[in-house]
Amino acid sequence: MTASSTIEDPTIWAQHALTEDGWKSNVLVTIDADGKISSVQAGQPAAGIRTGILLPAVANLHSHAFQRAMAGMTEQRGPDPRDSFWTWRKLMYGFLQHLTPDDAEAIAAFGQIEMLESGYASVGEFHYLHRQPGGLSYTNCAEMCERIVAAANSSGIGLTLLPVLYEHGGCDGRALTGGQKRFGNSIDEFSRLYTDARQLIVDQPNMNIGIAPHSLRAVSQSSLSAAVLLAEGNPFHIHIAEQDAEVEEVLDAWNARPVEWLLDNQPVDASWCLIHATQMQKHETENLARSKAVAGLCPITESNLGDGIFDGVAYQQHAGAWGVGTDSNVRISLSEELRTLEYSLRLKNKGRAILADEHRSTGRVLFDKATAGGAQALQRKTGQISVGQSADILALNANSSSFIAVEKDQWLDAWMFASDDRLITDVWAAGKHLVKNGRHIERENIEQRYRKTLSVLCQKL
Repeated sequence: MTASSTIEDPTIWAQHALTEDGWKSNVLVTIDADGKISSVQAGQPAAGIRTGILLPAVANLHSHAFQRAMAGMTEQRGPDPRDSFWTWRKLMYGFLQHLTPDDAEAIAAFGQIEMLESGYASVGEFHYLHRQPGGLSYTNCAEMCERIVAAANSSGIGLTLLPVLYEHGGCDGRALTGGQKRFGNSIDEFSRLYTDARQLIVDQPNMNIGIAPHSLRAVSQSSLSAAVLLAEGNPFHIHIAEQDAEVEEVLDAWNARPVEWLLDNQPVDASWCLIHATQMQKHETENLARSKAVAGLCPITESNLGDGIFDGVAYQQHAGAWGVGTDSNVRISLSEELRTLEYSLRLKNKGRAILADEHRSTGRVLFDKATAGGAQALQRKTGQISVGQSADILALNANSSSFIAVEKDQWLDAWMFASDDRLITDVWAAGKHLVKNGRHIERENIEQRYRKTLSVLCQKL
């Protein structure tokens, strides 16, 4: 089953819309045959599809699709009374022993429709599941990449495919073991995989591709440099400084902290996205902001795994770019992702409205930064309701009781802090109307397949 490939109605009318020129009323947005916005006009009579509050949809810059099937399975404490990311990681590797290509496709498609219903119109899939259980290659080395592309065609979500380079199990070059064997490729093997993966999206207008070395722990310095050349300026994503143990390992092996080493030894620029970066010192935070790279924040996952809190205050003071991702997909909610970021900073700094500025409310700053950072990290022409942009758009229910006493920027505040994603009525991805009345148009079929997949998987665990 494939999500609608045609644009049903090229006209959307909104009572209010957040345009590149700010809030406007009675806004008529038209979409061309290529799924791009062809005109935005305020003060127009109602026509076409009528909506309440129209916003640019957000790009989800970091997802591990298969982990959606694990949601709710990892909240028991491990053998160590102080459970951590590392015990969760062991459970994840055990789960990997049973996933088939069909399973991966079904799980990814289901996660993607949840993303769309949450207000994300595109996703960066940090895809490291390449091999069969035990580490043997599939006949088609890009088999699992092909399944991610197939899932995106089913859901209709915009896709930035990020095949992952994963060479070894630590900075000491130790061999991959257990579930990790499904990730492994040498740089030469990865180059072939990347070449094949690029062919999968050649004729896919709402897809692009980048490269994602897993982390400094998982690749050699020479292979990291080779991957940079291979990317040729396409999106370049890497996990960095997520956990204290990771920082200590890199510091011991390379005589520098992860972010510190990366900025000193690689050409980090606006095409890069550094995922997490929760464990940084002041100079790393400032230098990352100055690099123009995007910090890829995943507040729900970072909270779930106990990673730590990103220093958003110092980063914002130096005009750093950031966006948000759903990462482990334990909970897929755009409003909650943004709320969690702000609330974690309030707890850390013992204050309120931490990311607000003199001219914009907290919700407006969160939304503006997330839309801009996500578009930059995935190199997608999205993030604004303006002519020439991809028609990645979401609509909120203007008649909700959450909006009775508020207006303009406060609509965003009320959505994030006083309500949730149930306020989302409609979502368009590249002009295709995929979410109507809060529900994805293919939810029944995609969810049914997911249910069957998960039922079989649970019997194997």
